[in-house]
Amino acid sequence: MTARTLTVGGATYPLVLPNVRDPRLHVAAVIITVHVLGQVGLHFWVSVPQILAAILTCAFLEVAITFRQTRSFVWPASAMLTGSGVALIHRVVGTPPGDPWSTYAWYVFAIVAGLSLLSKYVIRYRGAHVFNPSNIGLVIAFIVLGSSRVEPLDFWWAPLNGWMLTAYAVIVVGGLLITRRLHLLALAATFLVALSAGLGIVAASGHCMTARWAFEPVCGFDYWRVIVTSPEVLIFLFFMITDPRTAPAGRVGRVVFGLLVALASTVLMAPQTNEFGTKVGLLAGLVAMCALRPLLDRVLPEPRSAADDLRRYATRLVIGDNARPGALRGAARVAMAIAAVFVLGVGIVAAGTPARGLVAPDTTELLAGVPHQIDPATLPTITADVEAWDETIAGPIAQDILVTLADNLEIENQALLRGDGSLLVAVDHGDRLREMQARLHDAQMSGQTVIAHYRFDTVHVILIAPFGVQTGGSIGLESRGTVTEETYDAQGALLDRRTSPFALTFAVRRPTGDRWLNVAVLPTK
Repeated sequence: MTARTLTVGGATYPLVLPNVRDPRLHVAAVIITVHVLGQVGLHFWVSVPQILAAILTCAFLEVAITFRQTRSFVWPASAMLTGSGVALIHRVVGTPPGDPWSTYAWYVFAIVAGLSLLSKYVIRYRGAHVFNPSNIGLVIAFIVLGSSRVEPLDFWWAPLNGWMLTAYAVIVVGGLLITRRLHLLALAATFLVALSAGLGIVAASGHCMTARWAFEPVCGFDYWRVIVTSPEVLIFLFFMITDPRTAPAGRVGRVVFGLLVALASTVLMAPQTNEFGTKVGLLAGLVAMCALRPLLDRVLPEPRSAADDLRRYATRLVIGDNARPGALRGAARVAMAIAAVFVLGVGIVAAGTPARGLVAPDTTELLAGVPHQIDPATLPTITADVEAWDETIAGPIAQDILVTLADNLEIENQALLRGDGSLLVAVDHGDRLREMQARLHDAQMSGQTVIAHYRFDTVHVILIAPFGVQTGGSIGLESRGTVTEETYDAQGALLDRRTSPFALTFAVRRPTGDRWLNVAVLPTK
């Protein structure tokens, strides 16, 4: 680090600037590159002001705290990493999609990032912080605020195009170079292998999860593949669990730590039926193991001691401390190790049992009290692009989908008029859910509610390949007809009514395996 001086108000203070060899700068370069790719090519659901709010809040706090402690101005390298890490993974529901300069909920990013940073000064053990700041801050934010307000970065980012290949290359190459330099490759490899094995058991047991980007529940091999190859998991692998300040210092300790984080994350992910819970479970595994790290330091070999050798430690676990154990004793220890692995596998399967078969909550009772019956006789007979979809879609199934779409649109109206966001969750998903939640919020703030009644004249069904960059395949209903927009005041009095033609494509998907949900409304080409 290059020390200089800075004069403020007639007083001179030391000024510590960054060193180009500082690994934190290299991590920052990778994370910022991913941010840029997210804004330019991957269209991440986060804006530049939100990112800057998180980074600058952490930087300001770190400079102020460090100055108070040392009476010097120090470049806040770690703090800016915390802020950029929070901004990379944190999302706020209602953020306008496609607007990189939106200031929506910037203060949420500032608060979450600021509290994340402060955690390393408040929660300490033997003079060092216990938790990875961005990790614990994000987990607490997701648990406290819930999925209706915030959510983590998606497991699936985009189709495997040039942008995604570049993102993978940046994360993997940068991560490998940095972890190798910090002697953390063994930790990272242990975590990835153990997590892959654990999730393989979960997937093989018939586990599924719902995701906003998936056409239907993600199950079996797809569940395993999506998570294990997820760029979010790679970021967690290379830039969270391998934080040298919160990982054990010894070689044995790091391998054991990586194994236990993978185990904790797998157990916490197993009961989850949606992507939100699964992602929070992944992140929470690190929180749990960081909390137990002081105990691990007591029972594991002293770093850089003669006992801090992986081969020696593994041998000791299998055959004990005797240099020449008896064959019977050695066989007994091997049997115990096999039994422990078996029990561990059974435990993982058991952890997922309560959620198995419950991919989505039953909304029948919720929707039963809403007047939303649609007369199928008022809807047109639809046509379908059978080359892009199964021929059966042109028959009764497609007609039922249209009925459900019309029903969902009327329930959206009821949700807006009643101010009931739970109705939106029952009929919307993904981008459409966020759009309608934002409309509900705007209606509550302005006191005026605008609803739309659609009359369909023609409908043509198509298969929509992944559109947007973070959305999976959907069924599109290319529709034409008339829409009547009605505006009501806060007391429910009609203020205005207008009717006009429309040409829109309504995208629907069955991500829960049950009801078809509205996921987007696009202009018909």
